[in-house]
Amino acid sequence: MFVIKRRSFIIISVLLATVLAIIVCVGAITLNPAGEMNSDRIKIVLDAGHGGVDAGVNGVNTGVKESELNLKVVKKLEGYLVAAGMEVTLTRNSDAGLYGIATKNLKKKDMEKRRDIINSVKPDLVISIHMNKYSLSTRRGAQVFYKKGDEVGKVLAKSVQNSFNNMVEASRECSVLTGDYYILNCSEYPSIIAECGFLSNPEDEALLITDNYQDKLAFTIFQGVVDYFSKTADNT
Repeated sequence: MFVIKRRSFIIISVLLATVLAIIVCVGAITLNPAGEMNSDRIKIVLDAGHGGVDAGVNGVNTGVKESELNLKVVKKLEGYLVAAGMEVTLTRNSDAGLYGIATKNLKKKDMEKRRDIINSVKPDLVISIHMNKYSLSTRRGAQVFYKKGDEVGKVLAKSVQNSFNNMVEASRECSVLTGDYYILNCSEYPSIIAECGFLSNPEDEALLITDNYQDKLAFTIFQGVVDYFSKTADNT
């Protein structure tokens, strides 16, 4: 077990490289034992988009709910981050929405709760996981968004996007895009939306519904996070 500290990331990144190699070779991870969180740990909020009455988009062939896939990828990503010593908070950890017993303005209340969780954690970064949809069924690939003007968020977005682009399954090389989305705008912390693929595309959908590909996506995002911290270590 080791803990990543912001001011010693250059040294720790070497250990992380070893962890990555072990994960690839063994195909498994060992989570840190439960206990009190170290205040010097890197803190990450993972947001599984949608949930509850808001299913998001649906698969073109299977009808699979985006909200379900988002949560599966988030939980796998949580495992990799925790194994590397990071402190992770999920905005939601079940299929339920975050609007409680409200009967009106469910989406607004859901998003405000996500904002409150983020601001209470004061994280080093926020990653919101989604699945995409487009009117043309030929559109494919993972796409990362960040808030316009957020230069730190842009670095994070590029690190994750480059990691996506390096996947064998990548159908094209995508560039990061800016987006005017609530989850990106609701806090001052570096935030990205990782659209993991298009459920409107049969090829992407066939991959996204499999456990192996969900795990690969999670690991790929994790690699992007490691790359991001290696680039920003001198500023933390």
